[in-house]
Amino acid sequence: MEPLELSRSGHVDTFCRDGLPAAEQWPELLHELPELNYPERLNCARELLDEAVARWGPDRRCLLTPTERWSYGELQSRANQVAQLLTGELGLLPGNRVLLRGPNNPWLVASWLGVLKAGGVAVTTMPLLRAGELTELARISRPVVAICDHRYTAELAIAAEQLPELTVLGYGAVGPAGQADPADLTARCAAKDGVFTAVDTAADDVALIAFTSGTTGRPKATLHFHRDVLANADTFSRHIVRPEPDDLFTGTPPLGFTFGLGGLVVFPLRVGAATLLLEGAAPEELAELVAEHRATVLFTAPTAYRAILAAGLAGKLAGLRRGISAGEALPVGVWQEFERATGLRLIDGIGATELLHVFISAADQDIRPGATGRPVPGYRAAILDERGEPVPDGQPGLLAVKGPTGCRYLADERQAEYVRDGWNLTGDVYLRDQDGYFWYQARSDDMIVSAGYNIAAPEVEQALLSHPDVLDCAVTGAPDERRGSVVKAYVVLREGAAADEGAVAALQQHVQQVIAPYKYPRAVEFVPALPRTSSGKLHRAELRRWAAAQPPSVVVERRVEWSDTDAAGHYHFSAVQRWVEAAEAVLLRRLGLEGLFGSIPRVHFEADYLERLWFGESVHTELRVARVGRASLGYAFEVRGPNGPAARGKLTVVHAAVGVEGSVPWPDEVRTALTQAGPQDAEHYLREEPACVRP
Repeated sequence: MEPLELSRSGHVDTFCRDGLPAAEQWPELLHELPELNYPERLNCARELLDEAVARWGPDRRCLLTPTERWSYGELQSRANQVAQLLTGELGLLPGNRVLLRGPNNPWLVASWLGVLKAGGVAVTTMPLLRAGELTELARISRPVVAICDHRYTAELAIAAEQLPELTVLGYGAVGPAGQADPADLTARCAAKDGVFTAVDTAADDVALIAFTSGTTGRPKATLHFHRDVLANADTFSRHIVRPEPDDLFTGTPPLGFTFGLGGLVVFPLRVGAATLLLEGAAPEELAELVAEHRATVLFTAPTAYRAILAAGLAGKLAGLRRGISAGEALPVGVWQEFERATGLRLIDGIGATELLHVFISAADQDIRPGATGRPVPGYRAAILDERGEPVPDGQPGLLAVKGPTGCRYLADERQAEYVRDGWNLTGDVYLRDQDGYFWYQARSDDMIVSAGYNIAAPEVEQALLSHPDVLDCAVTGAPDERRGSVVKAYVVLREGAAADEGAVAALQQHVQQVIAPYKYPRAVEFVPALPRTSSGKLHRAELRRWAAAQPPSVVVERRVEWSDTDAAGHYHFSAVQRWVEAAEAVLLRRLGLEGLFGSIPRVHFEADYLERLWFGESVHTELRVARVGRASLGYAFEVRGPNGPAARGKLTVVHAAVGVEGSVPWPDEVRTALTQAGPQDAEHYLREEPACVRP
């Protein structure tokens, strides 16, 4: 096995090598393409930057922003200055870790390259992580220095209080006179001559530590070698993206996410191309910037392509030569609509932080809409069952991959779960057709088992997305006593679309017409936005938490009063309505939403009367939240007497602000309370009505 043949390390600090998995837990690594035969001594930053300057000259455009322009020579000089500062003033030793934190901008790229040139290990992090998350990542990777954009230092400063060995170095701060703060990275680098010889690292020395996105529990740190950084450029980029030296790359994934690091830094540098770095851009703004700067290669997620289409801005992307989608499955409807609107065939792909970048994809006429693609040259893929045996083509199973990159977790027992028999098991369910194309089914933990049927959440999502009123959606399993689980859909509607019972029925009927009827969502909840990770992926774990949360409910116990009954002593039907509304008042008060009572008019009330109740009898009214729409709220209720259920029914109200015609969307904090507060303590009344009753 290759782990037994590691080269002589250039690292003085052996932390990363010491944390590599045991030899028997490594995936099989393949270097079958001639371009993957790298020399034993390799520093990928020198290869990416110094070789580019030597080949194309220092004046070639390299990094752009909406307001800046750096040449290859300027990036080389600043990366060298960072390396000089780290080694000369901060005492960085080869193998020491440096945490990087900031949005996509040129100084973050210069810092990444400078760390690698200095022989350090770059610990890439997402810029929006909080102090607790940063503390945990630092405890795992043990950085000695953190380089951070000055606008993002607050959370890092809190984390640093728990990490006394960590030196924090900010960049980009400007003083009152408009000059850089003397303590700032940029000011300190300006005093350096920008001449530095890259440390002689081994090709199999660790270059970066990347943490998996969307991880629950203890984060997983993946270790990637200098040769791995180049391998993704020499496989997916070279054979699928096929960049050209005059290309201008751009996109939205953060550089702390390996999809962004590859697509916006490594791939363009490998061929002498340029990158337009964007600190943050909504889909509409992204389309405008692509058109303004004449970008030719775009990396972003399916959500952004869908939003650009919905905004009618597809024409702004007419100058693109390549559009790459990854991060989550690309719906076939989005692919088809995008091709109709632009003539561009979007490149789909699946990658993983564990393997650094994309390993299954297809381009141009090799694309089959709806399929992810075929193994990228340099990689192999198979579909296996739970025992690790191959399954026949056309049957779903676990995706297994091997190639020049592979999973190596840092001192983590979960290595044995991801790597089995030399294969990387990504956790995705796929099927392969007879022509070798791979078709995504679901994440292995997103297969919904409902009444004995296996239902893939992404298939239901694609069916929902084909409805014209659906802007975005996500599907998961919700607990159900009879079926075990039911399919539940969280739907973001287009502006102006009604979020009511009629919309629920229409979406359910639509899904039943598009895919097998048993797969339709039995529960639909309208939400203003879906939970996503900082890398833009759908946060499936949070979605499952939403679905598992019990809806708010309350039981109100009372006695039937004379005012509730007719002349014979039997309760009036109208009394049920009063009891239900009184229970609503109690529930809203318990949720801290008493101000809503009376301001959200009832638009529908229906009840089935099952049993008589008489004066003096005890009556229990149970009210629960059954559905939360964009601005509506549906309750279900049951009234029980001494002999069992006496009435059942539904109540629907709509949020309407004073002085405003029509409904008003629920604020986020109200929606959270209405969906996640759970059952409330019972309330008891003997002879008195609740103080809060509907006018």
